[in-house]
Amino acid sequence: MNKMTYVYGIRLNQTQFLHQLFQVLLVGLTLGMMRTVVPALAESEFGVPKGSFMLLMAFVVAFGFVKGSLNFVAGRLSERVGRKKVLLWGWLSAVPIPFMILYAPNWNWIVAATVLLGINQGLTWSMTQTAKLDITRSDQRGLTIGLNEFSGYVGVALAGIATGYLATAFGARQGLLIFGLSIIVLAIVLTLIWVKDTLPWAKYEGVRHAVGQSTGPIARFPQNISDNPGTWEVFTLMSWRDKRMAAISQAGLVEKFVDALVWVFYPVYLYQHGLNLSQIGWVVGVYGFVWGGTQLFTGKLSDHIGRHKPIIAGMWICGAGVGMMLLGETALWWSLSAAVTGFGMALLYPNLSAAVADIAHPNWRGSAIGIYRFWRDLGYGIGALALGLVANLSNAISSGFWFVSIAMFVSGLIVLIWSEETHARLNPAK
Repeated sequence: MNKMTYVYGIRLNQTQFLHQLFQVLLVGLTLGMMRTVVPALAESEFGVPKGSFMLLMAFVVAFGFVKGSLNFVAGRLSERVGRKKVLLWGWLSAVPIPFMILYAPNWNWIVAATVLLGINQGLTWSMTQTAKLDITRSDQRGLTIGLNEFSGYVGVALAGIATGYLATAFGARQGLLIFGLSIIVLAIVLTLIWVKDTLPWAKYEGVRHAVGQSTGPIARFPQNISDNPGTWEVFTLMSWRDKRMAAISQAGLVEKFVDALVWVFYPVYLYQHGLNLSQIGWVVGVYGFVWGGTQLFTGKLSDHIGRHKPIIAGMWICGAGVGMMLLGETALWWSLSAAVTGFGMALLYPNLSAAVADIAHPNWRGSAIGIYRFWRDLGYGIGALALGLVANLSNAISSGFWFVSIAMFVSGLIVLIWSEETHARLNPAK
């Protein structure tokens, strides 16, 4: 491929961009199939004793630790073997999941299936995001990640609703088998046929930076890192050596407390309050639809007004939405609360990733995104453990809601104090 082939921008790479958007929709559908039926029927279908909050949360703990670790691996691996291979490996790891759910004799099988789901999500979602950032311009990062997360979380919401209806029509296990296997097989075929590897675009961008040919404002890249850093060097930079990256990473970790809560406690809480599976699917779906849909706006917005303010506002709005759930007793109120939570997530979610991409050099951007996503998705595991402990100690599921609400406020405060605007146009390097 000659140098003229490496063009950047959504419009100039429209076909491949759309392929990657459809891939992340399929990734979201795969995640969403585990988010309505499985938690709500944990007791009746899979034998989880009533009130066993720690056991109930075990599959989310497993998911969080596995997905977080695979994000870390995916970023570094993709810089060696390419984005497409890692994406394909992620899809192949998902093939056994529908069969494990179908034949699961107990909850341990669900936990094991969720381990594979964590591998799938860590490899596939990381690659769809990284690949799109490879081929788009720096002034399109907010829009790019907004579109990516819009597509993924609309998939999560659609799957939650669809599997609720399929479980009612065919039974929980058979419904999930039909849905899951169809999605996974389709994704494998499309990856093999249509997805291109975008690593060459990232490498060429790095070369242009090195010889001073990059255009536009220069980002405030961290100075205390080498040109081609090793894994540990990038990890320590992201985790504590750069305050901005550390603030972004901890915010990513804490915001996953919300998603762990929505994944497990929302369906159980709503089921206990008399809603059926399809109604639960719609309430949880409102959260996913608002989160996914408004990212079309919030991601592009940050390309104009910056990342810092939307992230902080999103953390606090999201925390308020979680607390609202406990203040009403109707499906309409719960849907409104879910919408507020989803809007807060839409403000913070794409812009945390965009902030990392802003100040990560092209030479190690894949690694930086992978390590940020490692900390972020570790939040599933840490949040699920914390929620299980809080609910066990208080013997009330409502305590988990208040815990998450407070954690989101404190985390937003840390971003306010430690971080800064990362958009190169609004806060360029001197």
